[in-house]
This record gives sequence, C-alpha cells and structure tokens, in this order.
Amino acid sequence: MATKKKVNKIVTPIDQRETFVSLQKNMADTDSIAMEQKLRTLYRIQQTDTKIDKIYLLRGELPLEVQDLEDEIAGLNTRINNTKAEIKDIEKVNAEHKHVIEESKHLIAKYDAQRDHVKNNREYESITKEIEYQDLEQQVAAKKIRENEMVIAEKKQVIDEAQQQLEHRESDLEEKKKELETIVEETAKEEEALLKEREDLVNKIDERMMVAYTKVRANAHNKLAVVTVSRDACGGCFNKIPPQRRLDIEESKKIIVCEYCGRILVSSSFDNE
Repeated sequence: MATKKKVNKIVTPIDQRETFVSLQKNMADTDSIAMEQKLRTLYRIQQTDTKIDKIYLLRGELPLEVQDLEDEIAGLNTRINNTKAEIKDIEKVNAEHKHVIEESKHLIAKYDAQRDHVKNNREYESITKEIEYQDLEQQVAAKKIRENEMVIAEKKQVIDEAQQQLEHRESDLEEKKKELETIVEETAKEEEALLKEREDLVNKIDERMMVAYTKVRANAHNKLAVVTVSRDACGGCFNKIPPQRRLDIEESKKIIVCEYCGRILVSSSFDNE
C-alpha cells in the first residue's frame, strides 16, 4: 500500500527589519477579502494606539519628573550618609589624638617628678628633652584636633544643606506623585480597556504585518503608521496621491504604501465605521 509522503511546511522567518514596502511585495498574492480585513484590523490597532498615546500625553513629563526626583532624593540620602560616616571616622581620629595628649600629660608629670631627683646634668638634660618632646606631641595632637573639628564643622554644614534640599525634594515628590496618581486614576479604566482591545486586535493579525507596523510607527514623528487618504493626500505626510493609487486604496485589495513617508494608506471610509 502506498504511503503518503509527508510534506514539510516551509515557514518564512520574521524579519525584524520588515517595512510596509517589503510587506507589500510579500503579501501581493493575499486574498482580497482577507487583505481588506487585515487592513481594517491594522487601522483599528492604529486608532487604539493613538488613544493610548493621548492618555500618556495627558500624563506629560510627570513620570519622568517623579523618577528624576526619586533619583535626586536617593543621591542626597547617599551624600548625607557618606558624610556622616566621614565625620565618624574623623571623630575616631580625634579620639586617638586626645588619647595621645593624655598620655603625654601623664609622662610629663612622671618626668617632672624624676627631674627633682637627678644626680647629674646629663640625666637632667635627658629628662628635660623628653618633657619637651611630649609637650610637642601635645601641641601637634591639639593642632590636628582643631583642624579636624573645622573639617567636621564644614561637613555638618554640607549635611544641613543636603537635608534642606532633601526636605524640599521630598515635598516636591509628594506633590508630583499625587498629581500623577490623580491622572492615572482618571484614565486607568480607559487605558486598561484600550490595552485589552489592542491585544485582541493584535491576535487577529499577521505577525509580519505587526513587525512592519511597529517599525514604521516608531520612526514616525506623530506615531502614525496607518493613515487614511484625506483631500486626495496622505494623512501622514500630506503629499498628493495619484488618482490610480487612490482607486487602489479605496478598493482595499492590497497594501498601498505612501511613496513619500512609507506609511500604509487605507480608505477614508474606514473612519466611518
């Protein structure tokens, strides 16, 4: 008995560099009814994306401003914490200098007592030099303490200034967050519905077409990748379209791309649905 030979289906890989022009060539043989449906779906995706863009536009720069304030607050907190750690290190050094001073005082008192009982000039001079050395140690340690206290005072001033900036920024952040939350709450349901609608529409369309759509939309200054013909001109770049091409666009049997801007052109009747 003859066996059926298994036919391996050849799947053309999706090219992320796909454009509407290359798509136009690849989908030239697509059934006209199916093509019209694809174009209508793609145009609905464009309309949905435009509505979502308007919601994001309403929020304006607020999300970026909130992020910038959060970053600035984190930076100020880091500066304050680092400066406090530096002050602690300096205070430890000062504590060591104070210990040196106390040790020197103790040794000077000891040498003073010994100097009263020396037997010759050599011992006297030796003890006197040791007292002078310890006195010098005290002076050096005291000088370093004064210098470090000046540094600590400067660093405390830096902390105070940073703390004031932090309070202002935290106040600004709270206001910006409230403003953003208000806008998000007002548009949350609409955004959720639009995103769900978009997802449903995307699932109905060819992946290759979505790749091209996403690329053209990303490069368009107004985020329009699919436009209708308005007053015999492209709705994206407003260049005039020849009569024959306008006729092809109205028939919606194939992909028609604007030769000036690369957008897909669809019938103005799509707007009436």
